[in-house]
Amino acid sequence: MVFTGENILLLGAVLVFISIIISKTGFRFGVPTLLLFLLTGMMFGSDGMGLEFNSPESAQFIGMIALSIILFTGGMDTKFAEIKPIAVPGLILSTLALLITTILTGGFIYCLAMISGMNLPISMLTAFLLAATMSSTDSASVFSILRSQKMNLKHNLKPLLELESGSNDPMAYMLTIILIQVIQNPGTIDGWDIALDMVKQFGYAIIISVVLGKGIVWLMNKIQLSNTALYSVMLLCIVFITFAITDMVGGNGYLAVYIAGLVVGNSKVLLKREMSLFMDSLTWLFQTIMFLTLGLLVNPHELMDVALAGLLIGLFMMFVARPLSVYTCLAPFKYLPLKAQTYISWVGLRGAVPIIFATYPVVAEIPGSNIIFNIVFFITLLSLILQGMSISWFAKKMHLDLPPEPDKEFDIHIPDELSSSLTEVVLTPKMLQHGNTLATMSIPKGHLAMMVKRGNEYLVPNGQLELFEGDVLLFISSNEHTPEN
Repeated sequence: MVFTGENILLLGAVLVFISIIISKTGFRFGVPTLLLFLLTGMMFGSDGMGLEFNSPESAQFIGMIALSIILFTGGMDTKFAEIKPIAVPGLILSTLALLITTILTGGFIYCLAMISGMNLPISMLTAFLLAATMSSTDSASVFSILRSQKMNLKHNLKPLLELESGSNDPMAYMLTIILIQVIQNPGTIDGWDIALDMVKQFGYAIIISVVLGKGIVWLMNKIQLSNTALYSVMLLCIVFITFAITDMVGGNGYLAVYIAGLVVGNSKVLLKREMSLFMDSLTWLFQTIMFLTLGLLVNPHELMDVALAGLLIGLFMMFVARPLSVYTCLAPFKYLPLKAQTYISWVGLRGAVPIIFATYPVVAEIPGSNIIFNIVFFITLLSLILQGMSISWFAKKMHLDLPPEPDKEFDIHIPDELSSSLTEVVLTPKMLQHGNTLATMSIPKGHLAMMVKRGNEYLVPNGQLELFEGDVLLFISSNEHTPEN
């Protein structure tokens, strides 16, 4: 079947719907949701049920939209207080470690290419281009797995992994584009040109993202729209404006949207929770569409031709290149023990981002680009299966897991513009030893009990309401302190 304007809406909706249903079953067995989306696309593709999709340009465009939303939302959900202790190692991992991974993997690929039985007819530059496309950890996969499984890790590993995956895509993108330019124009680009281009991409991205991020926060707090739904639409517009303007002037759009998300997420802005829910929904929608599209794009029978090379390269990245780069870059940070560094090296997930980057050589018609795409796709499947399905198990095996944060009993949110916070307290016998009413409890100054949850019942408290062990009290306070136990 060929896609047409008449059937694309129906087919797209059916594919997304089926993917969501399948993901519920897969989640019970620890299968990454995004892997199931990818497999669903392959199942309905040319080698499956016959849907023909052969447009790398369209896949690249869909990926650009999806990555912009995913990176912005990831930045918006990241708090400065969480990443401040691990900012330096996180940024080193997203730049220097990525570069080391690319160099080691590129050298290994070129060595394989010189072996006649590998069926890998690519040049040295193409080998390093292949390594660059899959050098970054995938932000969509890391965010999805860590947050959907509600993982809580020691040594601030969760924010460290999220910071690395959110900030290393721009570096991989730059390496990919630079190597494509070098292959297309041999001898015309020198080291100074490359260094200048990297500085320009980082510099423009930082300046534009901070200016636009702070600008949209100021505008949203001042504009006073009568229709509150339009605030989320404005935020989505600023995501695409940030990416497009940065890209137009020669900056890195992916880095820009991530930093803009950090700026918005860490500022006081009207309706932040509502906008965050809107962006989370869009993130899941476009993650699903992106993985489905990439699954449709690949021809699974072609993967068999690169299976041996893909397997060797994938295992080399997992067990040699990634660990060596992580150990080397994190050696100065003594507060990260060896087992924590080992876990970081294992959570080097490949996902949609490497596949999207692998479409750039195809669109640019680089010799061997089809081999690059198929190997990257094969390694992504391998990574999601081996690493994605074992992230939670490996954390427990290394004794790095912490109990998940308890679910909140009250789904109530205080707007940022109010200088108040909500605290939930589960009553214990110690708290009730002087009496079982609010009037007899010692409640700190500035705290007010708003509601009591007892089983499935919600009660509005007064000074004489009889309280029991296990009751959950919701306090509102004018400061950050919680009631004393």
